[in-house]
Amino acid sequence: MKRGAQFHIVLVTAPNLKTARQLAKSALAARLAACANLIPGLESHYWWKGRLESSREVLVLFKTIAKRLRPLEKLVLVNHPYDTPEFVILPLSGGNERYLDWLARSVRKSSVD
Repeated sequence: MKRGAQFHIVLVTAPNLKTARQLAKSALAARLAACANLIPGLESHYWWKGRLESSREVLVLFKTIAKRLRPLEKLVLVNHPYDTPEFVILPLSGGNERYLDWLARSVRKSSVD
């Protein structure tokens, strides 16, 4: 097992699969994430503008490194249809060494550097 301090999972909800796929493809093309998992069928309940709301959404799990968090957030904010999209960062404490090495290599091949 490898320590994972530099690695993160970012949670982003989207209103539908089309939007989730577009966000995932854009982030992957820019090498801001090594992987994006789309989990459809999410039922969200939340407060919005003083009212309790609910909706069906798609959860996108982005796997990335600390250096890519700000550019990934900017990409999501610019391309997301919500006024206030979810962008929640979860740090990893560790993981399989080969997987984390692959993750790091995948996002380092970027024109952002």
